[in-house]
Amino acid sequence: MIKDLFKIFIIGLLPLHMAAASEFSETSENLAPDTTTRRVINHTCPTASVELGPVTVTAVKQGRDLSNQGISTTSFTRSALEANNMLSAKAVTHAIPNVFIPDYGSRMTSTIYVRGIGARIDQPAVGLTIDNIPILCKENYDFDLLDIARFEMLHGPQSTLFGRNTMGGVMNVFTLSPFNYQGTRILLEGASYTSLKAGLSHYAKFGQQLALSASAYYTTTNGAFTNEYNGKKCDWEHQGSGRVKLEWWSSPTLFMSNVLSLSVSRQGGYPYRFIETGEISYNDTCFYRRNAILDGLTIVKRLGSVNLSSFTSYQYIDDNMTLDQDFTPLPYFTLTQARKEHAVTQDLVIRNHEQGTYNWLAGIFGFYRRYKMQAPVTFKDTGIAQLIEQHRNEAIPSYPISWNERSFLLGSDFTCPTYGLAAYHQSSLHLGNFTLTAGIRLDYEHTSLDYHSETHTGYDIIEKATQALYTHESIDIDDQGQLTRDFVQILPKFAVTYHLNSLNNLFLNISKGYKAGGFNTQMFSDVLQQRLMRMMGIGAAYSADQIVGYKPEKAWNFELGSVFSTADKKLSGQASVFYLDCRDRQLTIFPDGTTTGRVMTNAGKTRSWGAEMRLTFKPWTHTTFNASYGYTNAKFVEYNDGKADYKNKFVPYSPEHTLWLEAQHTINVDPQSRWCRQLLLGANVSGTGRIYWDEANTLSQPFYALLGANVTLVAKDFTLQLWGTNLTDTRFSTFRFVSIGHEFLQQGRKRMLGATLRINLE
Repeated sequence: MIKDLFKIFIIGLLPLHMAAASEFSETSENLAPDTTTRRVINHTCPTASVELGPVTVTAVKQGRDLSNQGISTTSFTRSALEANNMLSAKAVTHAIPNVFIPDYGSRMTSTIYVRGIGARIDQPAVGLTIDNIPILCKENYDFDLLDIARFEMLHGPQSTLFGRNTMGGVMNVFTLSPFNYQGTRILLEGASYTSLKAGLSHYAKFGQQLALSASAYYTTTNGAFTNEYNGKKCDWEHQGSGRVKLEWWSSPTLFMSNVLSLSVSRQGGYPYRFIETGEISYNDTCFYRRNAILDGLTIVKRLGSVNLSSFTSYQYIDDNMTLDQDFTPLPYFTLTQARKEHAVTQDLVIRNHEQGTYNWLAGIFGFYRRYKMQAPVTFKDTGIAQLIEQHRNEAIPSYPISWNERSFLLGSDFTCPTYGLAAYHQSSLHLGNFTLTAGIRLDYEHTSLDYHSETHTGYDIIEKATQALYTHESIDIDDQGQLTRDFVQILPKFAVTYHLNSLNNLFLNISKGYKAGGFNTQMFSDVLQQRLMRMMGIGAAYSADQIVGYKPEKAWNFELGSVFSTADKKLSGQASVFYLDCRDRQLTIFPDGTTTGRVMTNAGKTRSWGAEMRLTFKPWTHTTFNASYGYTNAKFVEYNDGKADYKNKFVPYSPEHTLWLEAQHTINVDPQSRWCRQLLLGANVSGTGRIYWDEANTLSQPFYALLGANVTLVAKDFTLQLWGTNLTDTRFSTFRFVSIGHEFLQQGRKRMLGATLRINLE
């Protein structure tokens, strides 16, 4: 009895494979082809399909057929990803409309902007799952992954089913199953800037019940940008990872899978160019290191007319970001942010698997995460002189001060436990040509922050008239406390889909999403700095409880779209228009007083409207054209940062246009040849812009387009691809910001040329 109850609690949905409405087609079956199994067509809704047998678990929550769900989607097969050498979510999003992940800073800065929402720090606007396991920590979003079997993006708020931080959508990554593919795969790549990649993966099946895969991956690059201060490359990187996947059919109705992955990343990063001098030049060390572990357990059980699903994960990240925070050759100040985080998640889903008039699912999700962080800021000589002494002496010139030591520490330590629990339900009703979908989620979250801030320093007060020592002041600050927040969200969803026929439909979607609230730990050094300056008679008094915490950001999305295809399927695609009303917008503002940073707060309201389109055109058997385009008009409805009113200004960092154009052509040479069976020719253009860099819209990056091309030789056991990106060597900026009155930008990557060899030994 106990054993049966345990199985029911940790079960997962039977493996399914979904035929997406807007899936970009595969280039060639010889590009490590996906093994398929017998397919059963649902005649009630002919666009739906279910694959039987041991396949990768996909589409668990959103259902077997996305065209019935009334949402915009973009998806890619493994062959399509490999044809464009896409190994990460950042690379894939070039081809997704209205999604932008700027490549700046380091792998820690995994900022995602979609449909006018997103933020530079703290909570993400888009969720990420790997084999149905949600990644809780945004700093762990940017990674390379071997053998992605499928990548899909669900556009718009997905909070009803996926919960927190999916206000802009969800990226779902599914890795290759050892039941679907057996053999050894080898990846070798060399590219510009001494960039090297090497990967090895092996897939084995032991009988009909047990299968195992293991992979190892390593990449390194010397970097493309030079720090003129020391003449060294600043964006070097070394990254390694390993992954083991075990799948077991213990019975015809019980399936279990466990995936364990480990990754290590070391990089310099932060090639920020000082606009005044036109140089990247800073004196103190900048680097980011990350160690991460992810273990995901899926256990599957079919019980009569329902499927029960359990997805359990353990997540660990140990990272350290250390910055020369002024990014100049002068000794202003440095920042370190070192964190260790443990997290567990549990998602339990029950749904019917009968293809009938009524389909439903219900679930319970819970998580617990706890991190410890040290975030010291070290003030140095120039920082003390210009940011503290100068302000104090201008305020009281008759008694100037002089700091005793030309370096002192603002220390901050944090412990932040967070837990949440949610219950959700979604129903779909098929009535003739209509599919009605409704869902709701009740989400509760509790977060607390134990903080300890301290500094121990001192200064002399000089009598200006005599230049004699007036007195000495010691500063000893030691603050400790705890902050807590509780959040409750009700997240509904409504959708109507009208099926014109098996290939074409129209849909209307109304849904609510949210980004979690929390604490801006980066502000504690400013709170401490302001208290220090307050003790000297200047500065503003900050309350940590009022200025550090912020509430969830919420948005309603209204969307009208269509999935379409011609009868001969030569032309297919998806198009939609949307309106996004965002409240309690999480924004960074300048608080009162003299400070070196900004504070995250719920400062404004924004609205976004726009359109998205994806097209696939196959005029001939061996030629395919893919296109995607997104337009977003995102503006502030209410936003005053204490210095200016930005009503009707464009929201910064979110691009107005995104574009992807791709052409692929296959030349059949000799299907029996060992060395050359096909030649694949490909070219693409990705475009982004305009991007505003500030709320006042005085600085911006105009629209830019990058040209890429590739030629792939397909042989019996390998493919060899020659490729190039940004072939026209277009100059553009990916990030621009202001620090202590200085403007900086990061340039986009220049032209890169490379060769990729993939060996498939079955």
